[in-house]
Parts: sequence; C-alpha cells; structure tokens
Amino acid sequence: MADLVPIRRAILSVSDKTNLVAFAKGLVGHGVELISTGGTAAALKAAGLTVTAIDDVTGFPEIMNGRVKTLHPKVHGGLLGVRDDKSHLEQMKKHDIRPIDLVCVNLYPFEQTVSKPGCTEEEAIENIDIGGPSMIRSASKNFEWVAVVTNPSHYDRVLQEMGGNNGCTSRSLRHELAAEAFATTSRYDAAITAYMTRRAAALYPPLLKLEFVKADDLRYGENPHQSAAMYRLLERPSEAPPRRGPTIAGAEQLHGKELSYNNINDASAALELALALKRVDAGRVGACVVKHTNPCGAAMAGNAFDAIDEAIAGDPVAAYGGILAVNDEVDAAAAQRVCEKDVFLEVIAAPRFSAEALEMIRARWANIRLLAVGEADVDLPPSPDTPLEYRSIPGGLLVQERDLRLARLDEFEHRAGPAPSEEQIELARFLEATAKFLFSNAVLVGGLSPARTGNGGGGGNGAGGKAIRMFGAGAGQMDRVTACGLAVGKAGNLAQDAVAFSDAFFPFSDGPRLLIDAGVKTIVHPGGSKRDQETFDLCESRGVTCLTTGLRHFRH
Repeated sequence: MADLVPIRRAILSVSDKTNLVAFAKGLVGHGVELISTGGTAAALKAAGLTVTAIDDVTGFPEIMNGRVKTLHPKVHGGLLGVRDDKSHLEQMKKHDIRPIDLVCVNLYPFEQTVSKPGCTEEEAIENIDIGGPSMIRSASKNFEWVAVVTNPSHYDRVLQEMGGNNGCTSRSLRHELAAEAFATTSRYDAAITAYMTRRAAALYPPLLKLEFVKADDLRYGENPHQSAAMYRLLERPSEAPPRRGPTIAGAEQLHGKELSYNNINDASAALELALALKRVDAGRVGACVVKHTNPCGAAMAGNAFDAIDEAIAGDPVAAYGGILAVNDEVDAAAAQRVCEKDVFLEVIAAPRFSAEALEMIRARWANIRLLAVGEADVDLPPSPDTPLEYRSIPGGLLVQERDLRLARLDEFEHRAGPAPSEEQIELARFLEATAKFLFSNAVLVGGLSPARTGNGGGGGNGAGGKAIRMFGAGAGQMDRVTACGLAVGKAGNLAQDAVAFSDAFFPFSDGPRLLIDAGVKTIVHPGGSKRDQETFDLCESRGVTCLTTGLRHFRH
C-alpha cells in the first residue's frame, strides 16, 4: 500500500455548495475528472466546468426523483476496489469499473429540515440521505486508496496537499478524513434515530445513543487518584435553541479557580433545588446550601439576603465549605452576607450577579467560583428536553424518568389530627421540594423562621410575613427511625411546632413518635404502609396533624 495516492477521478455530490466551485476548479487544475449528480452537476456546469454525469458512469438514469442515482456497482466498485489486490483489479476490468479516488459529499440537510416549525413527516423522510452516506462509508472503508471530504472546511487542505505532492494525497490525511467521515454518518444516523424515536413516542428506544461533547478535563474526580472530565450535551447550530433552562454545564464562570468534579456535581444538585423552589413560589427568592449533593440548608424569603441568611442558618456547621445556589440575582446586600466572617463557600450559582456584588465578593474571596446560570422560565416544564437521567453500572446503564413532580394541592390528604392551615400546607410544599433532593431514607424538619436580625431589608413575604426554612434533616440512612432522630437533633428547639416531611412512608409508628416527642406538630409523608393506621392513630391521640401525598421521592 502506498503512502501517496494520486487523484484522477472524483465524485462530487453536495447539498451545501459553499466554496464548491473553487474546490472543483482546484481539482481540475490537477487534471482530475469530475463526476457529479443533479444540482451539483448543474452548479459546476454553470461555472464553466466539464462534468461527467453520474448516469454516464453507471449507464443507468437517475430514477425515483433522485432517490436512486449513485447506488450502483460502477460507483461503489470504483470506491471499494483495493488497488493492489489482483483479484479486485481483474473484476474491475471485467465489469468496466474505473477507480474513483476522491468523494466529496455532504448530506441532505435532515437536521435543519426537522428543526423548522411545521416540518411534516413527509418532508423529514425525503431529507434522509441514502446514497450520500453509502458513498461516504465506502470511501472511508477504503481510505488506503480513496480520500473522502465531508466538510467544505477541508477543501483548501486537500488542494494544498495535492499541490505539494504532485496531485496526490497522503495516507495520514486520508485516515484523518475517513475518521471524521464515519463520525459524520454516525451523527447523521443518530439525528434520524432521535427524530423517528420521538415520532414513535418511545421513551426508552431499543438502541440508546447519547451524544456529548467534552467541555473540560478536570483536575481529578471525586478523589485525587481518579481522573475526570465534564461533557456537555451536544447542540448543533442547525437545531432550534434548546429549552432546558439553566444548567451548571452551561453556566458562565465569572470568578474563581477552576471547578472540580465535586464542585460541579454539588452545584448541579443545588441549582436543581433552587429552581424547584421557584416553582413552589415564584414570588419569593429561594436559596439552598448543598454539601455532598445533600441540602444542609434551604429557605424562601422576600429577598436574596434573607433567603441566603436563612439557608446558611439551616445548618451553619455543614454550610461551611458548601455550595450555594440562589434563584434570583445576587445583589449588594446578598453579597454582603456571603462576605461575612462566618461564611466560607466553594461555589455560588445564581441567574446573575450585580456589578457591585461581583466587586465585593471578588475582593473578599480569591478562589470562590461564581457561576451565572441565566434566568429560569417558571412557565417552562422542568428540563422538557432531558426527561431522563442515566446512571452507569459495570457493564451497563440504568435509565429512568427524572423525579420532577411535586404533589398537587389536591393530593395533600388530611389523615389525622387538626385540619391543616394554609401555612402548614405551604410549609409542606416547601419541605417536599427540599426533601426530594436528600438521599433516602430522608426526613426533613422545617417551618417559619424564628425572629432573626439582619441588614438585608426585611423578612420576606411568606406565611405570616416571615421567611420559611429547613431546621434539620436526616439523609442517606439505612432506617427511617435514625433519619427522624438526626432531623430533630439538628433542629433542636426549633422542632417545637414544626412540620416534618418524610420521602417515603413510615413502616412503623416509632419514627413519628420521635418527631412528636421533639415537638413536631405536623407530619407529612406519602403513605402506603400496611401500618399507616398506627401512625394516624398516634397523631390523632397526640393532637398532631398528619397528611399524606401518595407521592414517594426516593433518591439513591
């Protein structure tokens, strides 16, 4: 096999005709015979170039409105024939098949077509290229002898190499072009698969193909001995703008050192919770502090200062070195709070930062990462184009729908004790949104914030004009009783008259008893245990309101 292979015949068939004529003229300047199809041939002839029509090569006309034109042995035999294989050469001579040394093809604009509003299925199907990918794959397979060009950006490079090698291309260039060509057909097939799967409403297709592009190599993974990288979901310029809302992967870093694997993972969990709080009450500011992907503090208040202040107060010890996410602008007052001596944060994620806030935080902290994630649309369903989540396991992948739902107001069912007030329902909804992000088994205690002094400009517009926040949580426990004990232990005296939320039912009444003994006055859980009645009877006898939602929120 030779390194340098001359180009004598080339087939050109492109949808994107950018710089096509200049490339064709360059090939002709090296004595290359041009073979072409349909509109490409017309464009080349209009530029004064001599072109051999594809039906002159095949001896067969283009038929079926151009669906069949290059699918012929005289095309694919010319591409796939191995030039130093005696039997191949004998068969090519016998069947009058001449070698084709270069294929220049870019495909029907399928992605651009299906991204247009009102695109019909018929239009989409007619823009599925068959002959183009076939020629690309044939040429790529035989890259030892054939050059394949699928992108106008490579035209000049091919001509330059031919100019320096007496009309020949090198093996290294052909190999590189073939690799890109296979990637092109792979992406093309993936786009068609995605379209057909959506049309068939298959949430879990028989073949799952994910496409991500590497954004960064990270310093290391969860631990220093593990390597890591971050990938972003692949977005093509031809596609309609994505509607997935703010993400950490798409955030703009405004300050601080590079993000670590753990920073990104925790910040993503924090941002999801902050956005969930916006869906609970778009009229107030929500904030949370996350540590090891579990919220250790969360709050809603009338302004960013109070929301951040209350979130930190949820567990000041755990909040130290945590990740803060806010669903509204970090202004000067909020910046003043995060610059106080009792605060140390790794990351702050927010839709935006005021100029004054940026100046204050940058002056106070050299390394803190500030991430501007952009605005959230509360009218947009959460993550509408990414409804699934994926978890790798050795030898496979688990795929499930993301847990995006919160209980509707009519799903909060009164089961025991005094009827709930609007305030208790509001607290229950806030706690559900927060507990959903705790590892199971999870129990969360929270309520109206106690009177706190601050310089943020007031205490919110929530129930009773006060902020609401979590007081304590038990998360990731092997039994729910221990989770209850941890939650009230963290809450301390704040458990008096508080609301408790459990991510799943109580199998026995021992957990609820711990909560009630600590002073909790409202218990909310999904229900569904064979012994639910024991919990209901306990609450009734102790004058504690008990609500069920019918909606479990396990997170592992």
